[in-house]
Amino acid sequence: MSTSARDRLEQSLARIAEPKGEGARACLTVYADMARAAADAADARAKAGQSLGPLDGAIVSIKDLFDVKGEVTRAGSRVVAEEGRPAPADAPVVTRLRAAGAVIAAKTNMSEFAFSGVGANPHFGTPGNPFDRARVPGGSTSGGGVAVADGLCEIAIGSDTGGSTRIPAALCGVVGWKPSRQRVPTEGAFPLSFTLDSIGPLAKSVAECAAADAVMAGDKPQMLQPASLAGLRLGVVQGMPFESIDDTVAKAWEGAIAALGPAGAKLSDETVALIPDMIACNAKGGFAPTEAFSIHRDRLKRRGRDVDQNIRARIERGGTVSAADYIDMAQERARLVRAMDARMAGLDALILPTTPIVAPRLDEVATLESFGQKNMLLLRNTSMMNFFDLCAISLPLPRGQGLSAGLMVVARNGQDDHLFRVAAAVERLFA
Repeated sequence: MSTSARDRLEQSLARIAEPKGEGARACLTVYADMARAAADAADARAKAGQSLGPLDGAIVSIKDLFDVKGEVTRAGSRVVAEEGRPAPADAPVVTRLRAAGAVIAAKTNMSEFAFSGVGANPHFGTPGNPFDRARVPGGSTSGGGVAVADGLCEIAIGSDTGGSTRIPAALCGVVGWKPSRQRVPTEGAFPLSFTLDSIGPLAKSVAECAAADAVMAGDKPQMLQPASLAGLRLGVVQGMPFESIDDTVAKAWEGAIAALGPAGAKLSDETVALIPDMIACNAKGGFAPTEAFSIHRDRLKRRGRDVDQNIRARIERGGTVSAADYIDMAQERARLVRAMDARMAGLDALILPTTPIVAPRLDEVATLESFGQKNMLLLRNTSMMNFFDLCAISLPLPRGQGLSAGLMVVARNGQDDHLFRVAAAVERLFA
């Protein structure tokens, strides 16, 4: 890194505090004093020729659902902020980040209870999209996407249950990573779905995401070596991912395909017959609504009026799922996860648009009906990867002066290191 950690931190803190910026909406808690101490310690190690690794001195934010000792973990909720108890300890991922020398500067805003791909929050404000402040940032890691794009931090740590790192990455023009679910411990992270939750970073490069992922997974970070695009077997998922695609995303996608072929990638059109089976399985109610209802049902009884009504409506639908249907869903998903793993065996990765639409305007998600429609589209492509228990990354596609679109690259569960190498190759092509 070209400047000291303290200098870079001060630049981030100044951007957070800028009255005309998004800092107040993107960052709900700012750890200025602790961050300065951590940055000074990182600089002292650097001066002494010591290093804790690639995250030593990196300016990091964490989503509002991670436990920090002595603080109430709000999860973007005013109700939890008022009623919650202070966390007894840091979440494991926070402990690992600190041990790696990361400078944790802030806690970032999010969709309440992490249950929206839109990123709106009526309690703490909605951070404006970096390319049009009248548009949403994507969720649920809304503050993290804006924080990275606006230089409020270098790496943002988020969660991903149906696309919550990848959607804001795509809409904010940064990189967003969803690991294999079992790779990073979720203890100390306010849950949405015990079945689907995973934890991943957003950053401006694949290498930064890989370094953060390794630290949180308890691995030793390695120098990322991009794969060779020549001969890579990339399957283009056909059908549903392209339904209702808007012109901006379609144009960016066509440009990506036009570049990948001549670079030597072996592109194949892949019709995935398991997708209709996934839709049929989720038609019984889905895991996130059902499990969220089990988490929040008492809270909704007491203070449902104080919960974001868009989120409340989604959670309450989970209360209609019977135990028998939930068990059927779990059994069917286990079968489909195995089948998808086998289906992808002959490919290095699948590729598809991260979202079929660009960031909606705030007035386009102002009603329960319009919010539901846009939210469904934003989550549609990304949520498949959580259901099938895969790892995935969103890369920003080349952009002119307009809004941002993302390319999602997907690999089999456990192939995280391989996917990082593939993603680094695609990133280099688009640079």
